[in-house]
Amino acid sequence: MKKTKWIILTIIIACQLIVVLDASIMVTAIPQIGRALQMSATSLTWVQNAYILPFGGFLLLGARAGDLLGRRRMLLIGIGLFSLASMLAGLSPTAEFLLVTRAFQGFSAALATPAALALLSASFVEAKERAKAIAMYSAVSAGGGSVGLLLGGFFTDFISWRVGMFINVPIGIALLFMVHRFIQQTGTRAGRFDLGGAIVSVFGMSALVYGFVQAADRGWGKPETWISFAAGIVLLAAFVLIESRAAEPIIPLRLFANRQRSGAYLGRFLMVGGNFSLFFFIPQFLQNVLGFSSLEAGLAFLPFTVAQFGMMYLIPGLVQRYGNRKVLMAGLLLAIIGTLWMSRIVTVQAQFFPQMFILLTIMGIGAGMVFQPLTVLGLTDVDPQDNGAASGLINVAHQSGSSLGLAVLISVFHVAVHTDQPSKMQFAHGVSNAILGSVLFITAALVATLLCFLPARQAFRTSALPEK
Repeated sequence: MKKTKWIILTIIIACQLIVVLDASIMVTAIPQIGRALQMSATSLTWVQNAYILPFGGFLLLGARAGDLLGRRRMLLIGIGLFSLASMLAGLSPTAEFLLVTRAFQGFSAALATPAALALLSASFVEAKERAKAIAMYSAVSAGGGSVGLLLGGFFTDFISWRVGMFINVPIGIALLFMVHRFIQQTGTRAGRFDLGGAIVSVFGMSALVYGFVQAADRGWGKPETWISFAAGIVLLAAFVLIESRAAEPIIPLRLFANRQRSGAYLGRFLMVGGNFSLFFFIPQFLQNVLGFSSLEAGLAFLPFTVAQFGMMYLIPGLVQRYGNRKVLMAGLLLAIIGTLWMSRIVTVQAQFFPQMFILLTIMGIGAGMVFQPLTVLGLTDVDPQDNGAASGLINVAHQSGSSLGLAVLISVFHVAVHTDQPSKMQFAHGVSNAILGSVLFITAALVATLLCFLPARQAFRTSALPEK
């Protein structure tokens, strides 16, 4: 791989890393944020979802903007706004200000991320180079969350949770310089923005997430809970209608015509729905039940992180020998086994070593085997004019799965706990139930991929894109 390509790949991976980190870097700081800004346990979930929802909801608009205005330009705009939003979030004097700036961060990330992935697809066209680049990108996308836990814990214990936001500023400035220096200007073309579709999709997903949070906070029988669910369903149905009629939709529905692509999007949505929630619940269990500090809770995820990143180097060989399909299925099975076992040992008597250590390693290996095949399959047979939309849709599935999965499993947790001030035993019971819910999400991902991929007659090859 040429030196310039390595630099471009470094820029893309660094950009992806900071936006993925910010989905989890606040998790180990949640107890401190709650005390500093006087936020309740339920409202603290919005520290995550305020970032994830606009990130996922505006990704397709960001992808469209990259197609029309130029991907290099949108990458520069996205990184610049993300750096500004991060600085403001770090300065937050109130809970409301923090949530608004987190949403601003998410919107900015939605502009940068699809541009970065589309630039990767355009820069690496040779099969082996693209496979290697996608493997590295997928490892960062999947493993960045656990790195965020570690960094967030370190900053929280030794400096302040606010540093987790401030650190994005110098990184963003460095990335702006490197993008300007090493990435050439990309083409633009005439077209229209599907702003209505983007806004309806964001409000639809937000209404569903809000419904689950309301159910956890006030109960399933409250009218506002079901009104929120109904609004979410109606808005998402309206979104599909808008996309089917729009001259230039942010999601061309033809992307779902390929069964493998559809399975990859659905499988990613469900896998992340179960997997991301572990980053929220397990650190809370380690701190609130086992007495870990914020840093110790972040360090506890090192087995997961090391295993997941380690798979980055093994995946190309495994795919070459066994094919994407078998590697994907094996990874999902390992993730299910590790997560199910974890749900059984999360008690007040739990010991981190060796049980949780071993299981986090197994879960990390499983996750590390899943995301590269899903990324590859999500870009299968995409027409050049749809590269941006397909890249955005991969990330939409990732972020939407994160937000909805977390909202669902927080509701499961609160139903099991029945109180705002749970004892250690009650807290452990709630976390155990939530992790069991993660198992159901990942199992559903396995079923979805089986249904979409097993009937296919072709074998997946070592190339970055499966053959027809």
